[in-house]
Amino acid sequence: MDKPSGILPSGLDQFRLTETEPAKSKELGQDQFFKLMVTQLQNQDPFKPMESGDFLGQIAQFSTVSGISALQQSFATLASTLQSSQALQASTMVGREVVVPRDTVQFSGEDVALAAMLPSAATYVKLTVTDGAGQVVRQVLLGPQDAGTLGYVWDGSNDQGGAAASGAYMVRFEATIDGRIQALDTAVRARVDSVTLSKSGLAPTLNLDGLGAVEMSEVIEIL
Repeated sequence: MDKPSGILPSGLDQFRLTETEPAKSKELGQDQFFKLMVTQLQNQDPFKPMESGDFLGQIAQFSTVSGISALQQSFATLASTLQSSQALQASTMVGREVVVPRDTVQFSGEDVALAAMLPSAATYVKLTVTDGAGQVVRQVLLGPQDAGTLGYVWDGSNDQGGAAASGAYMVRFEATIDGRIQALDTAVRARVDSVTLSKSGLAPTLNLDGLGAVEMSEVIEIL
């Protein structure tokens, strides 16, 4: 038969951790570190004293850990500042037009503002609009153009003078530069209707009229 314990349950309660009691922080601060070092020196074996290299190594290790912690705090502050700056910048873009890279547009009866990036002056530029089946709907010769952003508004008309049906269309710009024909990077102009701010620290998202949500990093130009 087991002997009864001489410790009452109430006496054991003081050693029991409850879920509602938060654990104490085990972080070693600078004051605690130096107190520990002094205590270590006071209680070291006089016949085997601590080597100066070991002593300096412990200080260097502590300094490194402290430096990393301070660096992490600095990065966290910087990230918060950048996020606030991006949110402020994005809010000022509401109502303005931006240019984003797209070679597919959605036509729904309203004009579609297109754009192309010209690396240098071109003898002439040709715009080709094709439907989902790859059939050419509209071709336009734009003539000589200077370097920079080229803008063109497609009203939805086709080569027969009629109106194109609503739907998705492919857009291609080609330019003759120095006697050679080359494809241009195609883009679309759209108005910023609103801005969506991320709760997870990501960059704000721009909600464009007719295009939907795009990342700020996709914006080529703000008009």
